[in-house]
Order: sequence, then C-alpha cells, then structure tokens
Amino acid sequence: MADITTVDLVQITFWFLAGCISFYFSIGNARVWTSISLGFFLIFLSQLYVVEKALDMPWTAYTQLEAIHYIIGTISIMVMTHGFQEYYIFSRTLEIGGTKTAVYLTVLGVVAASVVFVFINPEPQYTVLRNISVIENATWVFLSLVNLDMVRKIYAQIRDSVIAKGFIGFGIVFIAIFLWKGAELYLQVYNWDADWKLIMQNLGGVVPDLYSGRRDFSLLVHDYAGLLSGVSVGGTFIYLLKLLR
Repeated sequence: MADITTVDLVQITFWFLAGCISFYFSIGNARVWTSISLGFFLIFLSQLYVVEKALDMPWTAYTQLEAIHYIIGTISIMVMTHGFQEYYIFSRTLEIGGTKTAVYLTVLGVVAASVVFVFINPEPQYTVLRNISVIENATWVFLSLVNLDMVRKIYAQIRDSVIAKGFIGFGIVFIAIFLWKGAELYLQVYNWDADWKLIMQNLGGVVPDLYSGRRDFSLLVHDYAGLLSGVSVGGTFIYLLKLLR
C-alpha cells in the first residue's frame, strides 16, 4: 500500500469539499460560472489518484490510469482559465455566449479523447509518466499566473458587488497553487523528485545527495502550499455558495 501523509489527507478532503460544491455550483447557478466550477471539480478528480494508490485499488496497477489523472489535471486548469476569461468579459460587457450543456459536452469530449489517446499508444513507462507530470506542472505554473491577472482584473470591475471578496479568495488560491506546482516543477527540472530517484534505482544508478537544503525546502513549500490551496479553495466556494444561494 502506498504512503499517504496527513497533508495529503487534509488537502484531498478540502479538494473533495470544493469539488462537490463547485459541481453543485455549476448546476444551480449562472452559465458564467460553469467553466470555473467544472475546472475546480476536475482538480478533485485528478487528485483522487493519491487516495486510490493509498487504498491500493487494483486498477492503480495500470500506468494508463496515472497518465489519465495527470492529463485531467492539465485539462482542469485550462477549463478554469477559460472560465475566468469568460467571467472577465462578462464583467465588462454583461454578455455571455454558449450554453452549460455545450461546456459539459466539450469538456467530456476532451477527456474522452485524452483517454483514447492514452490507450491507443504504448503503455506509459515511469519515464513517460514523469514527462506527462512535468507538462502538467508547467501548464499549472504558467496558467496560475494568467489566472491571477484575470482575477485582479475581475475584482477591479466588480469591487462594489457582494461577491468581490470571493475573487480575493481565488487570488489566494492561485498564489498557493503557483507555489505548490512550482515547487514540484523545480524539483523535477533538477531531477530532485522522488520519481527520478526511483527511475535511477531501477536503472542501477545513484542520485548524488547534493543540495539537500534546497530540495528539503522545496518539499516543504510543495506540501504546505498544496495544503493551503485546498483549504483556500474550499473556503472560497463555501463563502460564494452562501452569497449566491
């Protein structure tokens, strides 16, 4: 059975809370929230793999599943970014196009196409999984900065509305996510992550124990920023739910 830390458990509990509220949010509220809420719900699905591995679920033996979790994580931040861009346009023009159904079907189609892509290609080995994880983390780091700018612009447009403080909450969420994913990406770029160590052990190599201070600090930032991202997103959605129900 894989290890699961207290930080993992607390983080996943809050992502689950945020995922449930955001999914309910996308059903019961205005079209303009659909992509944002759906993106946050997909994050929970991508994080769910940590629990599945900890519970030693039989399907976790298939590396295709791990690849799909990473890809869903990448899709989630892209959908969310699209949602914040839509909200910014709505805050300036009070116009929004499309339907909720179109958003659901488009996201479902992208996820289904990704699943097909994974299964028609060779079974991903650990090096391939690590490459997919690097792409996910790099996408999150870049789009977190884009979303921080979007949230700032939206707040400037709606600062007098009752939900304006909710966007301050989203700002805290994206700062935490930037640090969480950025720390993991930093470790991967310099081959200081646990996956690289495992790959080298399987190849009979040894990872030199250098720069342990920087590696330990990055792990600390990764764990606590991940925890803060879960708590802050859960708190933000609870706050918005109370305002918009």
